[in-house]
This record gives sequence, structure tokens and C-alpha cells, in this order.
Amino acid sequence: PLCPQELRSGGFWQGVLVEAAATLIFVGVVLGASAAPGPLAPALAGGLVAGGLACTLGVPQANPALTLALLCTRKMGALRGAAALLAQCAGATVAAAAARAVLPDDTGLVTRVSAVGTPGQALAWETFATFQLALAAFATANCAAPPAGLALGSAVAAGALAAGPISGGSMNPARSLGPAIVTSIWDNHWVSRWHPWGPPETSAGDG
Repeated sequence: PLCPQELRSGGFWQGVLVEAAATLIFVGVVLGASAAPGPLAPALAGGLVAGGLACTLGVPQANPALTLALLCTRKMGALRGAAALLAQCAGATVAAAAARAVLPDDTGLVTRVSAVGTPGQALAWETFATFQLALAAFATANCAAPPAGLALGSAVAAGALAAGPISGGSMNPARSLGPAIVTSIWDNHWVSRWHPWGPPETSAGDG
């Protein structure tokens, strides 16, 4: 249920700020690593920064997919969930704008379907990768920060490496939304994933 009195709570706004900052840091690190050739750099960067954020900021979601999972299972209130989603999208957009300003080629920031597979195959792989990440997040919800960070970081890296060749392994809609907003490129954005090999290839169906 909605609890408007939450808006007067310092803890509520602290949580919103943490989500915005964590998503900004996560997306910024992954976008910077995506400029490197090969899939290993962004996968490792995403895993390491996810683990680090879990240990330093109290295991934030920094991911709309995880926040929606908490909302659907009623482990988070509607007001807090909506505020977290807005904060995550804002943080990702700021990170994407900063990355676009400093990186030589902003096309590598944008989510697109790889020529290796179809949009349907990309969606299936993205769903699988996000599911294993959500499973790790739920399993470590009551764990101390170090083991939770290790599990979440490993899940992020594993998902990026496993799903990368087909879907890119984003597992984070905010990571795809931020670059799409700042570049105004929305090709196959509904798949919500990123391509860790730098500038993405386009499939035959792309315009």
C-alpha cells in the first residue's frame, strides 16, 4: 500500500539517493569498459563494480529489473519502488551523458541486437541472464555485505559473459535506457540489453 508519510522520512530519501548514486556509478563503469575491445572488460567491470557497491552502499538494487522483482513479490512498497525506479533511470541517464561527452564514439553505448541472433533469441537470453541475477539477489537478501557482494558480482559477470554473444547480457534496463535517451537511438530497445564488444552490429531487420 502507498504510505505518503514515507516522504517525510530521512531514510526514504537516503535510499533514493543511494539508488541514484549506485546506478550512476555502475552504468558509468560499464559504459567506460565497453569502449575497450573484447567482451571480457565490460563483464569484469560490471561484476567488480556490482560487488563493490554491495559492500559499500548496503546492497542497492541499482537495477530496475531487481526493483520490479521486489515490487512483484511485495518485498518493497509501491512508493519506495517507484522512487527507486526514477532514481535509477536518472542516475543511468547522467552516467550515459557523461560517457557520451568523453568517449570518442558514442554508438558503442547504445543497445542493439547483435547480428549473431534474432531479437527473439536476444530476449530469451536476456531473460535467462536476468533471472539468474535476480535469483542471486533474492538468495543473498539477508546476507552480510561481503558474501552478498561476491554473489551479485559473480552473477553480473557470469550473465554478461554467457548472454553476451546473443543479447549482450545487460540484465539492467537502466543501462540500456540511459544511452538511448542521450543518443535518441531506440533500435530494438525493448530487448533491454547492451553489446559489450564496442560499437554494436545491426541485424538485417535494423533500420
